[in-house]
Amino acid sequence: MQRLADRLRSTGKRIGVVPTMGYLHEGHLSLIRIAKKNADIVITTDFVNPTQFAPQEDFSTYPRDLPRDARLAEGAGSDVLFTPDTHAMYPENYLTFLDVEQIADVLEGKARPAHFRGVVTVVAKLFNITKPHVAVFGQKDAQQAILVKQMVRDLNFDIDVIIGPIVRESDGLAMSSRNVYLSSSERADATVLFQSLISAEESIRKGERQCGNIIKQMHDVISARYTAHVEYVSIADSLTLREYSQLNPGMHVLVSLAVRVGRTRLIDNILVSVP
Repeated sequence: MQRLADRLRSTGKRIGVVPTMGYLHEGHLSLIRIAKKNADIVITTDFVNPTQFAPQEDFSTYPRDLPRDARLAEGAGSDVLFTPDTHAMYPENYLTFLDVEQIADVLEGKARPAHFRGVVTVVAKLFNITKPHVAVFGQKDAQQAILVKQMVRDLNFDIDVIIGPIVRESDGLAMSSRNVYLSSSERADATVLFQSLISAEESIRKGERQCGNIIKQMHDVISARYTAHVEYVSIADSLTLREYSQLNPGMHVLVSLAVRVGRTRLIDNILVSVP
């Protein structure tokens, strides 16, 4: 893959990369389409990265369907599907990992210690292998997007990072590969994530400025569904992830949450400008 990337660059081609863990859905495909508009050649990476999973998490059962991914990626405009195996990415005696301090230790990082250590390491490796001019990530993984941008700045990667909007089902549920884990009743209950986010946005628009009140309201919305259990709800600065207790006009905040619906852990978020 590195030799291919070198050849493409030598002929003046602009390379776009879309890093994924496979089991593609419309959210991923929308990122491929964005990359296609910003590059001559799009490389989609399809790799379930073991270093971002804790021992008790779902690495072994994470959904995989490579032939399906290949068809979908090509249909969305991807030119290359890069599918390295684990040994190629992490050979024997592999010892090197990256950390982004402070912003990796909150929200998802607090709930899943060492998760982002694995994320930024594999993203950096994929950047070095595919040598892109532009990389596209999704807003659904908001903290990941912020961390990748920070890493690109701090380590002087010459890459433009584009963040694509969340793609949702018709009932508001954010598209996720893990949605396949949900039973029919859990799938219905999972809509409560987006409903709680919309309720928070409406409260802010109507003048509520106390974050504790907004968060309590979100908890109340979620707890009305039997299978849904909150892990965290956060209202934070959209760039630094510093959590707020009170809002002021002109702030740009990330309202985010993680909820277990049955045994499935789902995340979602919205960006709100405080009027």
